[in-house]
Parts: sequence; C-alpha cells; structure tokens
Amino acid sequence: MTTVVVTRKGQTTIPQTLRKKYRLAEGTRLEVIDTGDGVLFKKAASTLDLVGTSRRTYDQLRRHLDDIRREDV
Repeated sequence: MTTVVVTRKGQTTIPQTLRKKYRLAEGTRLEVIDTGDGVLFKKAASTLDLVGTSRRTYDQLRRHLDDIRREDV
C-alpha cells in the first residue's frame, strides 16, 4: 500500500512504480469510479487497445470514431 497526498486543487501523484507497472504515461486517460468504499482509478481503453477486436476495417473504424467525435461537439 502507498499513501499519497491530494493537493488543494484535487490533484495527486501516482507513484512511479505504479505508473511503470500499468504503463501510465503523460496524457493517459483514467476512468474515475466511485466504488462506494472509495475511488478507483482505472486506465481507460484507448483506440490502440481496440486494434484487432472488430470485424470492421481500420478505415471503417476511423470513420465511425470521427462520427462519434462530431456528435460530441
């Protein structure tokens, strides 16, 4: 177990050993989950994690993601 401090702005530092273990580099997106007992930070799936998991071609997936992004705006 490791203890970290939350700053006035609500920020904290993930210890280097855990960043290395879970490949958390600058810019990595994390999901924040309220477990009822505390807060869980989980690495969010990226598009690279999805490669090879679909029957669609890369171009079809890219167009689909572009459509989703346009809807979010």
